[in-house]
Amino acid sequence: MSFVIGADLGGTKLSVAVCSADGVILHQRTHALDGRGGAEAGAFVASVIASEAEACAAIDQPVMSVGLCVPGIARPEGTVWAPNIDGWTEYPLRQEVADAVGGLPVAMASDRSAYILGETWKGHAQGADHAVYLAVGTGIGAGILVDGQILEGAHGVAGAIGWMVLNAVKDDEGRVLGSFETQASGEGMVRQAMRIVSERPGYSGVLLRESGKALSTPDLFEAFDQGDIIAIEVVEGCIRLWGMAVANLVSLFNPQVVVMGGGVFGPAARFLPEIRKEAERWAQPVAFRQTRIEVSALGTDAGLYGACRMAWDVLYLNE
Repeated sequence: MSFVIGADLGGTKLSVAVCSADGVILHQRTHALDGRGGAEAGAFVASVIASEAEACAAIDQPVMSVGLCVPGIARPEGTVWAPNIDGWTEYPLRQEVADAVGGLPVAMASDRSAYILGETWKGHAQGADHAVYLAVGTGIGAGILVDGQILEGAHGVAGAIGWMVLNAVKDDEGRVLGSFETQASGEGMVRQAMRIVSERPGYSGVLLRESGKALSTPDLFEAFDQGDIIAIEVVEGCIRLWGMAVANLVSLFNPQVVVMGGGVFGPAARFLPEIRKEAERWAQPVAFRQTRIEVSALGTDAGLYGACRMAWDVLYLNE
């Protein structure tokens, strides 16, 4: 019996899994990048994957190919632009990993593409030829499936909807910020909350008591549950923005399903009815009535499943 390795690389960690052809993950491990950048980060990724392949060979579970999910742009020639990893503007990751595993086939794609691929393989988008995965975490992006094919764009940047403009706000220095990500990502939510706290001298709620430490997204949702007025304002504003984004995706791509995922969904999964109601206000009505809106079935493993599926697909292409 043969197996593949899927690797989901983020800005701070690397998750690696060994997977069977029917999508069963035998085991997975997560390794911290510990601030590595440049060639050091590449060597670390390659060595972890090679060690996993060697361990599988030692117990008669041969690895036949590798799939890589990367946090940025995966170029067709095999280089990576990853803004959260220092020095990775055109890093030749695919070849480095291929060399480390003895020339096995290696597939590579952006995390956005991996998310939707994983969800169509083992999640709530199974059987769909038209689907969108809206990932809301530290940043925001979308994996888009059209006619059964991942939409990559001319230069691999399709789905960077964190840059989509939904409304304009000002930051602490008065600069106009219009992007979806600056307002409705995990980091954007926290920035908004702290900005509003600083602008309201009479405020004495939960977030003020938290201001002595770095505020996190879970802190914000906890404050929401405690009835904090600013947390409620921020979360309700994000519900509107998430709903508008879903509406725009439905109107543009006419998908069968939109999957909400990423670290924020998660705690924001409970707001799906409100997001759906907001989306209905703005979406093309015929398309919206035929679109399911779901929370990811795979959670934070969507990219890992997508990487595993890529590995099987590249293996079949090379047969």
